Amino acid sequence: MKTWELILIAVGLAMDAFAVSVCKGLAMKKATFKNALICGIWFGGFQGLMPFIGYLLGASFAEYINVISSWIAFALLCLIGGNMIREALSKDEETASADLDIKTMLVMAIATSIDALAIGVSFAFTDFEPDWFVYIAFILIGVITFTLSSIGVKIGNIFGTKFKSKAELAGGIILICMGCKILLEHLGVLG
Repeated sequence: MKTWELILIAVGLAMDAFAVSVCKGLAMKKATFKNALICGIWFGGFQGLMPFIGYLLGASFAEYINVISSWIAFALLCLIGGNMIREALSKDEETASADLDIKTMLVMAIATSIDALAIGVSFAFTDFEPDWFVYIAFILIGVITFTLSSIGVKIGNIFGTKFKSKAELAGGIILICMGCKILLEHLGVLG
């Protein structure tokens, strides 16, 4: 997997956290640097941790299902991307509170990073050259999510929810495209 592919996956994964951060910013009377930092740390930390956990889980059974590994990565990325697109196109309005307490942020950080856990499982079936580059992927996902979440709080506070559904839609499309690329490489269509 190449660096640009990891960046696209990281941006795609970060879109849920970005959307929640925009809603958080919208609910705040005044979004401070501290508030943006808190959201960034929670979301970025979990988005970096969950794929690592998924990778460890996937690596434990990767040798048994290596033949279908590209299909698994394809299916996971498409399911996650499709769900993000469905949420983006949904007419249901989500409400968010301005609370940044531990209980609220823990639940939100876990909820927005479940898809990152599944991506981590797919990483166990993906070729990384060199092998240690997979660990850079976890850091990159965390840093990109931290950055976009922090910015999302300020954007939400200034502009409202205008960008929320567009961010989720873009994230979903990116993940589906990456899943298709992995499958097409496995099938020999792409070199």
